[in-house]
Amino acid sequence: MPIVRNVSRAVSQLLQSPACGCGVSIVPVRCIGISPRQVASDASFHSVSFSESDHPRVLITGGLGQLGVGLAKLLRKRFGKNNVILSDIRKPADHVFYSGPFIYLDILDYKNLREIVVNNRITWLFHYSALLSAVGEANVPLARAVNITGLHNVLDIAAEHNLRLFVPSTIGAFGPTSPRDPTPDLCIQRPRTIYGVSKVHAELMGEYYHYRYGLDFRCLRYPGIISADSQPGGGTTDYAVQIFHDAIKTGKFECNLKPDTRLPMMYIDDCLKATLEVMEAPAEALSMRTYNISAMSFTPEELAQEVQKHVPELQVTYNVDTVRQAIADSWPMNFDDSNARRDWGWKHDYDLPELVSTMFSFLGSDSRIAQAN
Repeated sequence: MPIVRNVSRAVSQLLQSPACGCGVSIVPVRCIGISPRQVASDASFHSVSFSESDHPRVLITGGLGQLGVGLAKLLRKRFGKNNVILSDIRKPADHVFYSGPFIYLDILDYKNLREIVVNNRITWLFHYSALLSAVGEANVPLARAVNITGLHNVLDIAAEHNLRLFVPSTIGAFGPTSPRDPTPDLCIQRPRTIYGVSKVHAELMGEYYHYRYGLDFRCLRYPGIISADSQPGGGTTDYAVQIFHDAIKTGKFECNLKPDTRLPMMYIDDCLKATLEVMEAPAEALSMRTYNISAMSFTPEELAQEVQKHVPELQVTYNVDTVRQAIADSWPMNFDDSNARRDWGWKHDYDLPELVSTMFSFLGSDSRIAQAN
């Protein structure tokens, strides 16, 4: 950490051994000692040496989730294939592994994370590793370890190595006492899930590290993200993905939220675009470290009506899940993202009609191919 840099330099000079010409690496904050593992940039974990350029050298943690693979694809197109390293604790599919550098990374292993940052000369870090709301509530100790201890590891290393750090937040960072329509950037936040609590913690710790140590921390509060590339995972906003699959496969959809439950939503392409734009924004343009972003806000009934323009025979019924409904009722109905639009020019591309057409374009093609096979 920055507070011990001067001490680290002094100890480093004392530990240098002119007789053998060897240096001893100093690990601020956690320990001072020799790292037993020095991993070459062309080692067998599928890393690649980076060419000298002005492009950032990017590491994405938790990269096999809903957003990581798409973000890697976008960043590699922008900065070059070998400048973006995707990481996770799971084994990637072949098409992900061969699309660019991939490594195993457990964010709870501080030493390994630090070595990866140093050996690959990382300058930007996107921290997507987290246990989401439903899984987190089922295993609070694990969620606390991954979402909070893992974050602390990332913050310390980012501050030590002067990284630009992005940590996503969520509509789940708000609670029942927050203003809901609209929800501003700065207001009361009292979430009632470990996921939401950990995200508020991340927002505040990132802001603290920015003002205390000069860390270039940037954060966006994502609304519900809709993507044709991932299957619904049982989350509160996943009905907005499930309806497309059911419309194509069965023509029947049962919604677990009330028809008038309004939530902010966004198509994944807009989400990834916003993430890149806030990371590229000049530091002087940012008036805060955490921003709301929004594209649209709709209810299950409004979404069903738009879907029925493409699938008129779709039958929609409602079987309300009280747990999910309670969560949805505590979340924002509309995000006020005026600060993001003013400060760094955020502007979404997809409204509800474009979203529905795009989803059917992707899923309809996949369904026709499957039927033909």
